Amino acid sequence: MSEPETKSMGAYGPEETPNEIDSAARGEVMTGAKAVIRTLEELGVTDIFGIPGGAILSTFDPLYDSQKLNFVLTRHEQGAAHAAEGYAKSTGKTGVALVTSGPAATNLLTGLADAMMDSVPVVAITGQVGAESIGTDAFQESDIVGASMPLTKHSFLVTRPEDIPSRLAEAFFIASSGRPGPVLVDITKTAQNKTMAFTWPPPMELPGYKLPGKPSKQQVAAAATEIAGAHRPVLYIGGGIIAADATSELKELADATGAPVVTTLTARGAFPDDSPQHMGMPGMHGCVSAVLSMQQADLLIALGTRFDDRVTGDVKSFAPHAKVIHVDIDAAEISKIRHADVPIVGDLKEVVAALLRALPQAYKQYGRPDLTPWMKSLTKLKDKYPAYFDDTLDGLVSPQKAIKVLDEVSDDDAIVVTGVGQHQMWASQFMTYRYPRTYISSCGLGTMGFGVPAAMGAKVANPNREVWLIDGDGSFQMTNQELATCTQLHIPIKVLLINNSSLGMVRQWQTLFYNERYSQTDLHDGARNLDEANRVGIPDFMLLAKAYGAEGIRVTDPKDLRQALEKAHQIDDRPVVVEVLVSPDAMVFPMVPAGQTNDKVIYAPDKTVTWED
Repeated sequence: MSEPETKSMGAYGPEETPNEIDSAARGEVMTGAKAVIRTLEELGVTDIFGIPGGAILSTFDPLYDSQKLNFVLTRHEQGAAHAAEGYAKSTGKTGVALVTSGPAATNLLTGLADAMMDSVPVVAITGQVGAESIGTDAFQESDIVGASMPLTKHSFLVTRPEDIPSRLAEAFFIASSGRPGPVLVDITKTAQNKTMAFTWPPPMELPGYKLPGKPSKQQVAAAATEIAGAHRPVLYIGGGIIAADATSELKELADATGAPVVTTLTARGAFPDDSPQHMGMPGMHGCVSAVLSMQQADLLIALGTRFDDRVTGDVKSFAPHAKVIHVDIDAAEISKIRHADVPIVGDLKEVVAALLRALPQAYKQYGRPDLTPWMKSLTKLKDKYPAYFDDTLDGLVSPQKAIKVLDEVSDDDAIVVTGVGQHQMWASQFMTYRYPRTYISSCGLGTMGFGVPAAMGAKVANPNREVWLIDGDGSFQMTNQELATCTQLHIPIKVLLINNSSLGMVRQWQTLFYNERYSQTDLHDGARNLDEANRVGIPDFMLLAKAYGAEGIRVTDPKDLRQALEKAHQIDDRPVVVEVLVSPDAMVFPMVPAGQTNDKVIYAPDKTVTWED
C-alpha cells in the first residue's frame, strides 16, 4: 500500500496560506465516489464484478478512469456475488462485487449467504439512496444493511464521505481475517457525491473485533497426548485448513501420525486423493471407507470443520467410540454440535505447527501406537468399495463415466467448479484432487446457479489455468446468462453439462423415499424429451451456446465422449459447452439417508455395507 504524499508542516511558502497548507496536510480533496475507487486501488484490488445503476452511478464514473481496476460487467447481480466467491475460493484473496441499491442489492443476498456458510472472503459494495431519503420508501430503496445482517459477517452503512476509506479498509480486514466471510458496505449517494480529503492509510476502528491469540500450550500438549494414545485415529479435515493455508502442515501431520485422512466437500484437494492415507470424503454421499472409519474411530482430530449434519447424520450415533480434538479459529463452532474433549481455538496453521512440535515428546513419553491393523482394515474397505456406478441400460452415457473421462482429459491442476445436485457429488467422487483450491462448489447453502458465475470468477483470477464447470441442466439454467459475459470479455471457461432432463437429486429422493412419484422434477430438456423430428429438448443447449458465442458440443453416444472432451480441452479462445445426455435414472451412491446413522452405508441400490460386513 502506498503512503500519501503530503507537504511539509514547516514555514509557509511565499504563495501559501495556512488554510492551503492544512488542506494539503489532510490529503487530496475528492468526492466520496472517487475515494471508493482510490481506496480499492490502495487495498490492492484488481478485479471487481457487478452492474451499474442509479444509486452507485457516481462511483462508476471515476471507475472509468482507473488503470488498476478490471471491472467485469455481469448480467445479474447474483452472478456478481458468485463470481466474487469463485474468485476468492480459487485464490484466497477477497472477492469484490459492486452494484446499486434496492433490487440490485437484494439480488446479492443469495451469494452473501452462500459465502457466509462456506467462510468465503467477499466484500459487497452497494449504492444507497441519499441519506436524507433513507426511510422514506424512495425509489429503489431497501434496508440492505438490515436484510444482510444475518447473512454476513458484518455490514456497514456509510453516510459521510470522510468515512469511506476507513469503512472499506475495515470491511476488507474483517472479510479476510479470522474466520473469513462476506462483509457488505452500503454507501449513500450523499456520501458518494460530497467531497472529502483523502489520505492513506486511514484509521480503523473495530471495537469488539478480536482475533484469537496463540494456541494454548496446555491444550496442544493434551491433543498430542490423545494422539499418542489412539489406536484408531482419523484426521477429519474441513475447509478451514484451506482457508488457513495450512495444507502443507496437514501433510506433515499426516506423515508424523500415520493416521487416515478424510476431507469434507469444502476440503477436497486439501490432502491429495492419491495418497494411501486418504480415505475419501465423509458424509451422506461419502466413501464407504471414510464414513465407516469415523464410526469406528477412537479419536477424531477435527481441523477446521464444523460437524455438519451432512457429515454426521444422526449426531447421537455419530462416531460413538471417539474422543474429539476440535481445532477451529471460530470459538463458536467448538462443541456446538459434538462435545470436544480437547478444544483448541486458534489459527490452524499455528495450531498444527505447534502440534507437530509437541508430538515427539508425547510419543517419547507415552509410546507410539501401531496403526498398521487400523490402516490395513481401512485400506481393505477402500479397495473393496470404490466410488460406485453401473453402466446405464438405456444406451446413454453414464454421468459418472463422463466425469471419469474428464478427469483423464483435463489438466492435472485444473480448477473444477460445480453447480449443485447429483453432478456436484459425482464431481467430488470421480475427479482426482491433488491440490487445494481446485474444487470449488456451493457446499453449505447448496445454491443452484452457483456454477457458471463462480467458474467465471475463478477464470478471471486464474487466466492461465484450465477451469472446468461440471453442471446439471437444472442448475445451469439459473445463471447461464453469464456465458455472454465470458464470451465478450474473453473468459474461456469450459462446461461439462450433465443433462439428465430433471432436477436430479430431488428426483433421486422421490425414487427412494416417495414411491417414484415424480412431482415437478422433469425439465423436458434431455434425452427423454427429445423431439423426434429435431432431436432437441427445450431449451436446445447447443443453440443456447451458439447464441452466447460459445462452442457447443453434444454427446448422445458413449463412444463420442472422449473425443468431445478432448476437443473442448483444446479450445481456449471462447467458452465451450459439452452437453452429455444421460439417464434421469442414474443415482448417486454411496448414500446415508438424511438424519440416519452412519453405521449403515447404502453402497448400491441392492447393497448396504456395515463395518461387520
